[in-house]
Amino acid sequence: MGVHVALIEPRIPPNTGNIARLCAATDTPLHLVEPLGFAIDDTQLRRAGLDYWEHVDLWLHPGWRAFRDAVARERCLYFSANATRLLWSAKVAPNSVLVFGNETEGMPERILAKHREQCFRIPMRGPVRSLNLATATGIVLYEALRQLEGSSAHASAG
Repeated sequence: MGVHVALIEPRIPPNTGNIARLCAATDTPLHLVEPLGFAIDDTQLRRAGLDYWEHVDLWLHPGWRAFRDAVARERCLYFSANATRLLWSAKVAPNSVLVFGNETEGMPERILAKHREQCFRIPMRGPVRSLNLATATGIVLYEALRQLEGSSAHASAG
């Protein structure tokens, strides 16, 4: 069992399309929390996801509360450039949900404040404040899959 990716109110269609393609490539369910900054049938969104949309396990939630009702809090790990804990300290479990804020506002402050111990950031050097959402999602998702693969290989060796 793998992980899930969730995007809170994504704004830029090509980012979401690229993330959808990433999810198709890794067999990872994708949760989109409305309101979206685009229509789900947006041409740019479809173009970025290429012809892989049919392979994406897509969950559309009509708002934050609907997402929280559908996904248990203990499954969520939140990722933000404003978090203090590093990605490497995130302990990913099977069925974890990797949650990302949107491109313009990032992770909502209320989430950072309420779930501080479950908030992580990708380490960066230099003057850059944040990474592109699709890039950040790829980094975090592959680290999560690496952890899960390591834990399953370790469990089967024992």
